[in-house]
Amino acid sequence: MSWSQDDPPPTNPYRAPDWQFQQVPTMPSSPPPPPPKRRSWVLPTVAAGAAVVLIAGGAGAFLLYGRAASKATPGDSASPAASGSATPPSAAPVLDVCTMLPAAQTERLVPAATVDKRSRDADFAVYSSCDWTNRRISYGEFWRSREIKVSIAQHKPNGPKTGRAQAQQSHESERGFFTYKANNKKQADDDPGEKDYYSPVKEYAGVGDGAFGQYTWRRDKLLWYSFGEGRARVDDLIIEVHYEASQQRKDAKILSSESTQSVSEENALREVGLLLTDLAKSAAEWKRAHPGRLAKAEPSAPPSATRTPTPTPTSTPTVVAQLPPACKRMSPAMTKLVPGATERARANDVAGMKETECRWLSLNAPGGEGRRRIRSALLTIQVFSNRAGAGDPTAALSRFSSKIGSARATESSAFGGVTWGKIEKLKGLGDDAYIQYWVDKKNTVFNGSADVVVRLGPTLVHASFAGSDLGADEPTNSPKVKVLGEKEARAGAMTVAKEILASLAQSG
Repeated sequence: MSWSQDDPPPTNPYRAPDWQFQQVPTMPSSPPPPPPKRRSWVLPTVAAGAAVVLIAGGAGAFLLYGRAASKATPGDSASPAASGSATPPSAAPVLDVCTMLPAAQTERLVPAATVDKRSRDADFAVYSSCDWTNRRISYGEFWRSREIKVSIAQHKPNGPKTGRAQAQQSHESERGFFTYKANNKKQADDDPGEKDYYSPVKEYAGVGDGAFGQYTWRRDKLLWYSFGEGRARVDDLIIEVHYEASQQRKDAKILSSESTQSVSEENALREVGLLLTDLAKSAAEWKRAHPGRLAKAEPSAPPSATRTPTPTPTSTPTVVAQLPPACKRMSPAMTKLVPGATERARANDVAGMKETECRWLSLNAPGGEGRRRIRSALLTIQVFSNRAGAGDPTAALSRFSSKIGSARATESSAFGGVTWGKIEKLKGLGDDAYIQYWVDKKNTVFNGSADVVVRLGPTLVHASFAGSDLGADEPTNSPKVKVLGEKEARAGAMTVAKEILASLAQSG
């Protein structure tokens, strides 16, 4: 499945590239003969006492290197003789990974990202990293997730070995590990509920002193993800990149892989190559500016946004003196549904949306001897427009998808005195519609309520009918309150929804 960048939702301020997502990757038909058998999570030895630390990176894994403690003296990373003494220069340069990628590149891949910068000085290397993350990007009917992880390790001399030699040995070891994963696919009987795929290693010619990448795809009952990762070497610097992208429909069930699409092999490896190219150039410039110097580790700072987010336009709803025409035409039907109702209307106008709210409320409708009824019919009409002022059906679809997605997150559940029923999709009502019954025994007024949400072109309608029966002097949150039953609530909400659709179809 795929979508085109050429036709994004008009209300989305971020333009993403023309990624193509896939459901199932193409498995190699005949992998090359495997190397000698070893456990798949162990890397080849990179130096005496070397160890690999596996660090979780989003849905995938991100590898950083560490080694056993050593008394080796940090100094000139290019040559042991250049270190001169056990004390590094006082004005050690900083290797700021977050500034080594063009801002346009990170914004393209991860719009409005949260940035997390870290560094540390270990016994055998100085590590600097930067992560760009945004796991909730609204795009039409989908929530998109994006992440870039970059780490650069500057290797120190170790005995007779220079930092460059250490880095080269580590780089070749990683290449061997990537090749091993590609040539040794998971056995079918390891876990029948899981599927894994590792692409052949891709070489990126002309990038630093050598660069390669690999695509990983994984699926199980709960998770479905894929990512590209790559390595590049520039002198004594090892660059590691992890790029992950996916999307899921807004109305998908929570904690499921339903409708998930993740980045394809071709596109993941392309983006990894572009990232490695930019990083290798920046790393080479840093080396030229600081020849023979060892980077300084800075104290970690809290994650921050790459830029100040544009505030979402808001305004305070204004009470309208009288019902707007669309609601006024409904009044005869609403007063039958809510006897003795008090009418109220409010309007709100923000960038890209005009909202009208109409309500008919009765707190003392007749309910028999010594009893009263509370009844409420509430209607919200939202009309979306694009920047040119024309109706925007795509924005309405996005909002509808968000609403039904949120409703499905609580469907058939209860929490803190609120109980939600099942969602039922409705046919023959607008372009899309659903209904849900729920009970509120948490807030000031206990009630049973039904909501109908309808999408019709650029318009989104939310119609609700709620109520309860109680004693004449009984508190509205008394345990004796009888909430409106599901059958009556659903019938009332459907009446409100049908009346407004018929009214909107009339002129004026």
